[in-house]
Amino acid sequence: MIQAAVLGFLQGLTELFPISSLGHSVILPKLFGWNLDQNAPSFLTFLIATHLATAIVLFFFFLKDWIEIFKGLGRSVRDRKIGPSDTYAQLGWLLIIGTIPAGILGLVLEKPIRALFASPLTAAAFLILNGLVLFTAERLRRREKPRVGAHSAPGPGSPGPRSDGSAADGPGSDARIATTLSWKEALGIGAAQAAALVPGISRSGSSMVGGLLSGLNNENAARFSFLLATPIIGAAAVLKLPELFSPAMADERGAFLIGAACSAVAAWFATRFLLRFFETRTLTPFAIYCVAGGAVYFTAMLIIG
Repeated sequence: MIQAAVLGFLQGLTELFPISSLGHSVILPKLFGWNLDQNAPSFLTFLIATHLATAIVLFFFFLKDWIEIFKGLGRSVRDRKIGPSDTYAQLGWLLIIGTIPAGILGLVLEKPIRALFASPLTAAAFLILNGLVLFTAERLRRREKPRVGAHSAPGPGSPGPRSDGSAADGPGSDARIATTLSWKEALGIGAAQAAALVPGISRSGSSMVGGLLSGLNNENAARFSFLLATPIIGAAAVLKLPELFSPAMADERGAFLIGAACSAVAAWFATRFLLRFFETRTLTPFAIYCVAGGAVYFTAMLIIG
């Protein structure tokens, strides 16, 4: 049960921090000396439970936004067009477009990629690569001229902080995302998330890098990443949900529940923290951690064998 709680908390935290939840779930049990078979059905089902908890937390954290997004999508379908000032309809279709490549590539490539790279040593190596990508994205972003609306501050009439305690102002941030991203860029950000199938490469990091290179600032890149992750993580978990309730997993459900609960708590606080953090900060601290931590983990894996 203690292992389930620790792994659940780490999954909820590292799924949203741009430091790769899958990489840490491969590396840390080996580092802690836990005798876990990471290819066993019970371990994979445990990860499904924690991912489902993360997706549910993200959905309710941005519930007000999702309600408006669903309304906007409904208006666009009813009117057979997207109004030029209909921010939430634009954002909704950007999210749909971004979800398509990640979903298709995930279904086709998930098993062969994870089977090929799912070892602690390779996960540590890819964690270093993840950090280098974050460093590079920040350097490239600083060289580019900001687009109109991408980094602008809220106007006098913009809403204040959300009642859920997040730092981002919902409508203002969503409008900046919708007016900054193109359909092709949303497609590219969605495709970039497929890199997270490799342990050590972060899903949120990949999508945030795509957002930064598309003209978003750090705060809005994080926000779009969290919105985009919700249907992708949720759908992947729901597809495998029957495994949670199979008779073979009856003895493990207590551990699944504890892991999911810890993952949900960690995901809630991680989302709140990161939205505030990226108001004024960048990906650089996470890049430093990935490079330094990956090097330490890689060395430790060589020593442990």
